Amino acid sequence: MDAMILNRHEEQEDDDIADDILVERAKAGDREAFGELVRRHRAKVYGYARSYTQEPFMAEDIVQDALIRAFLHLGTLMDSRRFLPWLHRIVRNQAYTRMQKGPQKREQVFSGLRPNYRDQEPTDWEDLDSILHRLSSKWSQPADPNTNPEDVMVRRELLQTITGMLHCLNPRERRIVESHFFDHLSPMEIARLFQISQANVYQILSRSRKKLIQEKTRVVVDQYVQSRKEAGMMKTVVLNTPEALSLRTWVTCVMSLHGMLAATDRKMSFPMVMGLSGHAFRLTVVPEQIHISGPTMFEFDQVLQQGLRNLGFESRSVSEFKHCTDISINANHVDPALLDANAREKRQLSQLLPQALELIHRSIDRGYPVLAWDLFIPEFGLIYGYDDEKKLLHAGDNCGHSTTVPYDHLGRGLVEDLFVLALDEPLEIDQRQSLIGALQMAIAHYRGEGSFFGAINGLDAYSKWVDAFEKRTIEPNGNAYTLAIAQDARHNASAFLKEIAETWTDSVFEGIRSSSLQASDLYAKIADGYAQLCRLFPFPAGGEPNDPEQCQQAIALFTTIESQEQQAVALLENMLETLTA
Repeated sequence: MDAMILNRHEEQEDDDIADDILVERAKAGDREAFGELVRRHRAKVYGYARSYTQEPFMAEDIVQDALIRAFLHLGTLMDSRRFLPWLHRIVRNQAYTRMQKGPQKREQVFSGLRPNYRDQEPTDWEDLDSILHRLSSKWSQPADPNTNPEDVMVRRELLQTITGMLHCLNPRERRIVESHFFDHLSPMEIARLFQISQANVYQILSRSRKKLIQEKTRVVVDQYVQSRKEAGMMKTVVLNTPEALSLRTWVTCVMSLHGMLAATDRKMSFPMVMGLSGHAFRLTVVPEQIHISGPTMFEFDQVLQQGLRNLGFESRSVSEFKHCTDISINANHVDPALLDANAREKRQLSQLLPQALELIHRSIDRGYPVLAWDLFIPEFGLIYGYDDEKKLLHAGDNCGHSTTVPYDHLGRGLVEDLFVLALDEPLEIDQRQSLIGALQMAIAHYRGEGSFFGAINGLDAYSKWVDAFEKRTIEPNGNAYTLAIAQDARHNASAFLKEIAETWTDSVFEGIRSSSLQASDLYAKIADGYAQLCRLFPFPAGGEPNDPEQCQQAIALFTTIESQEQQAVALLENMLETLTA
């Protein structure tokens, strides 16, 4: 045994000596020596990064940044025997910096368009401006014989990347960008040189920056796919087409949740998913016109992830919303050409696209489809497969769409929002805890909590809806859609509460069975009232909601529905009080 311990100790010493020699060779400019150090320790370095962040893509990003910094600054390592702890410290600093930025850090404008930059400022390798500034500060410097070969190589590679990106600009844009960043000319000097106004210079620089950001995102996506290829992870994985795509429901987010759960061992009925996720009880309207966006005006992350916790799963998401305050877009009213693939090609790429793709790959590899927003129209759908070689996602919804979607079309739909949600780890949660969570969500919503950019939630929505009818400001298509959503939700609320009363046999539910059945009856009546409104104002045309006679019919029905819903809410509150007593 002592001999084995001695042998292991000697092997460790040999490894340390080998690292010392490789570090010294790398300091002397031996790129292969540094490459061997990376190959030897990359898995351990990645482990360091994962210990700071649970995001695999972010961890990989941190490793890449750390290795670049190590490559540039290896000459500052005084004790060659301390290479691995030194590299660990770089990883830690990079991780803290990245996590402080947050996942949705936005690139800023051209830093005041200053022609001179301080070389001592640290480079932010994720920020286009910072990289351009670094390159501009090095562009005209004379060669320094004492410069590290690694520094020269990395700077050259960065320069090649940026100059390659510059090819996305037209000749005039490129000359002006190069004049500003690489020749250090001010906007005033550029204006004189090109005989244009200074305002035009700012416009061209701003437009060019947007193009460069797009190109940078494309490069990052290509690098992500290339990294999968180098790791031997290039695959085509297509799960069975989710049966949920054939569900007849207006509530597409719950259709998607149901499809995700169907791939797990926690399958449940559609009304049960509607109820426990809280969507059976939601009612959100946009005042004045009752715009079509009302039912989907909620915090996707917060509401859907809380709903999934009630259903027994933690989840992870990637999201970037560009038009969250713009409710002017209605897919039923726009030129159909705006919904096709060509239109998507013209819209900006989300800078979070690589993270979204990583989440999709991870989930599908585990056998779970992924919920996504605005894959075809502004509704929820499911991604259930991918093809790395062709860079295609297999996706569909229950609105008649089922096809492949290019990787770079994700987040480039009509509203230009990126949102994907995947199941993570299962939770240990019993029926009582699930129902308490669902009732808490429902009651908070009924009280108006979680309102989103001027939309009105819960019971308060009724007075705003009636007010819109009285003022004759209803938009027919949006009104019809909101009615259809509400009718579907209340129909499922009734079925959900009946299923609980009849099938949840644990004695803990004895005290709520009567209230659950009473509430079920009330929601069935509410659903019937909404069904009458849907016949009066059918989707998509929407009927004549601003006609005086139809207005009065609608207001009378809403008065009855609101009274019934108030009674139902009181029963839900009694159920919650009983369960938490």
